[in-house]
Amino acid sequence: MLPPGSRLVVATHNSGKLREFRELLAPFDLDLVSAGELGLPEPDETGTTYAENALIKAQAAADASGLPALADDSGLAVQALWGAPGIFSARWAGPSKDFGAAMQRIEDDLQTRGAISPEKRRAAFIAALCLARPGDKPVEIEGSVVGDLVWPPRGTQGFGYDPVFRPDGHERTFGEMDADEKHGVDWQARTGLSHRARAFIALADRVFGTNAR
Repeated sequence: MLPPGSRLVVATHNSGKLREFRELLAPFDLDLVSAGELGLPEPDETGTTYAENALIKAQAAADASGLPALADDSGLAVQALWGAPGIFSARWAGPSKDFGAAMQRIEDDLQTRGAISPEKRRAAFIAALCLARPGDKPVEIEGSVVGDLVWPPRGTQGFGYDPVFRPDGHERTFGEMDADEKHGVDWQARTGLSHRARAFIALADRVFGTNAR
């Protein structure tokens, strides 16, 4: 367990992802510091699954800092594209992190395949979390949310592919939702909407304790 006040490294250099980590971990009163703030290098993500890449990032940050470290690896899996971009979701945006171009690439590929109707544009956001602690076995969790892809992109909230992803049961994309709506966390019911929120709820029960403030 990580009690309130514990220092935890968030193993990311992605500002959007760091913001979501801070939002989701706020109820547990932890002392968060990012890998970027500590000047830690970004390890090569050589895994073939989300879980493997999350482990690589968390373990590297824990080893370098001597502190518990939490990482995620997440991506968008598009059914009509045989699961692409998947673990390569960030890489599709290129070195400049141009997710506008990445979303256009997905749309072009869907159009080429004649995927116009919502039932042909099914997709899932997937997040694998890993908590690595020096001298202890890593804790690994995965969460996902399914929906379809809209075009053109809608909304300026969130980050990455959020403006094109519409979760099932909702009319608005993640890009049109504020943080509370996107995460949809109900700590009493242990439910959430986003892939990352669902993974965090499961992780919290194992690591942070079940009593969110």
